[in-house]
Amino acid sequence: MSKIIDIAEAVGLVTDGMTVMVGGFMGCGTPHRLVSALVEAGVKDLTLISNDASFSDDGVGKLVENSCLRRLIASHIGLNPNVATLIKSGQIQVDLVPQGTLAERIRAGGAGLGGVLTPTGLDTPVSEGKQVVVVAGKRYLLEEPLRADVALINGHKVDSFGNTWYRGTTRNFNAVMAMAASMVIVEADIIVGQGEIPPEDIVTPGILVQHIVKGDVL
Repeated sequence: MSKIIDIAEAVGLVTDGMTVMVGGFMGCGTPHRLVSALVEAGVKDLTLISNDASFSDDGVGKLVENSCLRRLIASHIGLNPNVATLIKSGQIQVDLVPQGTLAERIRAGGAGLGGVLTPTGLDTPVSEGKQVVVVAGKRYLLEEPLRADVALINGHKVDSFGNTWYRGTTRNFNAVMAMAASMVIVEADIIVGQGEIPPEDIVTPGILVQHIVKGDVL
């Protein structure tokens, strides 16, 4: 059975209220076609886990602007003024997580770990309500793992089984998110046949990918 599906079928797998991880860093490495299709489908009440809120008219910023989210878990929102507006009006809940901690929490979710210990955020608002663990006399915050119902990622070259190669810095959060979701949909800039990507270049193995859609090469 082919993993390659059309964009409408892919978006139909994302329903109201789901937790969704979306790869990218300020729009770089974001599955833009999938995000735009989610907006057009009118999906609502999502919990979005992403590095940032992008810009108001780009990438995951479109999900913010079109009121698709009820909660955002991210490390940076400063370049999207719509987030602050929605926070003030009570339309969205935002959890700000230090970037390294965010990556580690996602990695822990993918690896089946119970969380990670980090000194980052101790004695700041980040630590509110979190357990402090002492190891060898040093204090750490216990940061719980993050997982999602669906991860939407972007790969530059993807074979028909889902083996994925990322171009340059577009790898960013995509690879770790592919480990931490019950379903992974990869938007491929280029789809090739199995065996066309050298094994040593494969970052995300196809066994982790359930569906592939054709993206737009930027």
